[in-house]
Amino acid sequence: MTHLLTLAIADRIAATALDEGRRLGLAPLALVVLDAGGHVVLARREDGAGILRFEIAYGKAWGALGMGFGTRELAERAAKSPAFLAAIAAASGGRAIPSPGGVLILGTGGRPIGAVGISGDTGDRDEACAVAGIAATGLSAAPGNVS
Repeated sequence: MTHLLTLAIADRIAATALDEGRRLGLAPLALVVLDAGGHVVLARREDGAGILRFEIAYGKAWGALGMGFGTRELAERAAKSPAFLAAIAAASGGRAIPSPGGVLILGTGGRPIGAVGISGDTGDRDEACAVAGIAATGLSAAPGNVS
């Protein structure tokens, strides 16, 4: 396991995630990998992905890091409490995207070392690609709450 999210790890996550999207026949995807400090390590946008897809992918990864749990959990909490969603939107300047597809990357001891955000297809399918990409590195993915 590792404590650091390197460009090589991010590149493997991205390549595998996008390959998974092609294997599943998904719509064109955009992907962002952030380190634990919220800095972009890598971003990719497939040909044909919509012009907002980068911002949505970034918002999914950023929201997961900011809250400390994947955006599947963020979406579930937002659905149960509109006031929670309004507070997150205000606190994040509208950056956090409450839709599956923002997944924490866990390193040694289950600590987040970064996050992947993917946008382009349904949230569930975006998330499946993120999880596949993270799994290819031997690291753990946390699409929901980190226990």
